[in-house]
Amino acid sequence: MWGSIPTHTGDNAPKLKSERSVSEDIGQIFRSKEGEYMKIGIVIYSNDAETVWNAFRFGNFALKEDDEVKVFLLAKGVESESLDTDKFKVTEQMRSFINNGGKILACGTCLKIRQSEASEICPLSTMKDLYEIVKNSDKIVTF
Repeated sequence: MWGSIPTHTGDNAPKLKSERSVSEDIGQIFRSKEGEYMKIGIVIYSNDAETVWNAFRFGNFALKEDDEVKVFLLAKGVESESLDTDKFKVTEQMRSFINNGGKILACGTCLKIRQSEASEICPLSTMKDLYEIVKNSDKIVTF
């Protein structure tokens, strides 16, 4: 037997919103039933504009799914704020990420190597911060 899928009937049934997809509604039913969300850690070590842009797009999507998301910029990833191109508006995605409740941390040593400084979007952090993200996340994704 595969197990049973919970069903809801009557007044206590979750209400589905027509503007959401079925998979989003199913996720919300199970999330609200369980009261859980994922903690996602994203480590960005690339300075490729398209890659970093997609990393933040993923982070923004996860935040909209009510997950908790933290990004750690490591190595070349600390260059993220300078990667905007005509096609890939990296800083726009980064600002959306912050405005949606995400948190970005930047490796202090990596910034110093590049003679750069922390910014409002990317505050200075340490390996201890990266360790805490890895330790406390349910999933880690690297770009």
